[in-house]
Amino acid sequence: MPAIDPNSLPDDAGVLRKIVVDLCEQLQHESAEKDKYRSLLRELLEAQRNRKSERLSKEQLALFEALWKASDPEAEDDSEPAAEPEPEEPQPTKKRSRRQPLAKDLIRERIIHDLPEAEKHCGGCGQDLRLIGEESSERYEYIPASVKVIEDVRKKYACDCTVKTAAKPTQPIEKSTAGASMLAHVIVSKFADHQPLHRQEQMLEREGVRISRKTMGGWLAPVADLLDPLYESARKILFESKVIGTDDTGVKVLDRKLPFARIGRIWPYLGDAHHPVVVLDYTRTRGRDGPAKFLNGYQGYLQADAYSVYDAFFKPARGLIEVGCMMHARRYFYKALEADPQGMGKALHLIARLYTVEDRAKGLSSQERLALRRRLSAPLMAKLHAYLLEMREEVLPKSPEACAVRYALNQWEALARFLEDGDLEIDNGATERANRHVAIGRTNWTFFGSDQGGKTAAVLMSFIAMCKRNRVEPFAWFRDVLSRIATHPVSRISELLPHNWKPLASPVQA
Repeated sequence: MPAIDPNSLPDDAGVLRKIVVDLCEQLQHESAEKDKYRSLLRELLEAQRNRKSERLSKEQLALFEALWKASDPEAEDDSEPAAEPEPEEPQPTKKRSRRQPLAKDLIRERIIHDLPEAEKHCGGCGQDLRLIGEESSERYEYIPASVKVIEDVRKKYACDCTVKTAAKPTQPIEKSTAGASMLAHVIVSKFADHQPLHRQEQMLEREGVRISRKTMGGWLAPVADLLDPLYESARKILFESKVIGTDDTGVKVLDRKLPFARIGRIWPYLGDAHHPVVVLDYTRTRGRDGPAKFLNGYQGYLQADAYSVYDAFFKPARGLIEVGCMMHARRYFYKALEADPQGMGKALHLIARLYTVEDRAKGLSSQERLALRRRLSAPLMAKLHAYLLEMREEVLPKSPEACAVRYALNQWEALARFLEDGDLEIDNGATERANRHVAIGRTNWTFFGSDQGGKTAAVLMSFIAMCKRNRVEPFAWFRDVLSRIATHPVSRISELLPHNWKPLASPVQA
């Protein structure tokens, strides 16, 4: 702003008033711009240091609760009466922590340590010592992983008119040097343990095995093709869900036509509790066509953030019902907390109480959870809505507080949807957690080599995510399924999905 010469100011009061108003508007605009950039800079610094948790401390929550009660003396009238405190039992004396027993399912080797024969005699009385017992202790020893070569020998028989050769088990990739267990190891190491192929190449070389990263990369696409019927079966089961959760995350993709890596997208789709599948989809861009194509034919609830591409899906003719994410709404209030601790703190206090109700609802049936929400969460949501309407008139239009209030009010119908059905969740946290292993992985393997590589990765990561969701050991699942999927009846292909999977009595050690 240029310096103002007092001698050059006009004498007319009206002109001076206009100058003052213009200067105030200019200062207000510059202040808002500085606040915006200050907020962005703070977020960047926090992201660089490590993402800061949005969880509030007990002290903060207590302060926000006090602020809310001060502004609303009848704040607790619609809550349940507090339960009678149970008499506190005397706290037992804290015992020293003991070493946990070693895993019972590991192979055990018993090594006996005995006294030398010369020491089995008493030096005092001269008698032979007699065995009265033994002391034992356990320790872990690590045996490095081993790679072996299986030689399939097919015997041939002949007579004057014919020749017969014995058959060998079907391999996942015909004429390949990789058996099912080797393929399982490479897939799980890359997509579950986040070891890129060049690092796996170095690790195998330490074991005396030379397999190039290019060779291992060439195995992945045929395996994804082999698992494609199972992937489509999971997608069919996904569409039977009452509610599907979705989100997206970016991954770098190499493109020979460009001097830089462009950004592709991975979209996870989560089934409900009765359909525990996770299906990941890859698209070149973040446009509407990707999710529109994937969700074609599905009707039901769709839980997602407020990304604008979803808006077209929620028209009555489409058959999708929007479910909002309270976690996303809370995030906006948390970002604005530093700018307005008192105003944003009250909103965060009410949201925290909503999550307290959700904690109580864990383990309840759908009907019980819905009844609890209608009794406790519905009044809280009404208070939050009224408070946001009041705040909307007080905050500056372009401030962080206004962004938080505007997001919540624009999404209000979708945010309150969880009050209509006990099978719906208050937020989309499960889908965000499904994206987490993609985010961890991309910091290690960095990029997809092509769009086809993105599609291959989406198929393989889908089964990693399904194994994790259903508490199935992924290496055992891949090894077993890859050894028998080629001969498994297509009509019963869903038996191999992680939530239905039962390993063979004698798994093939290919």
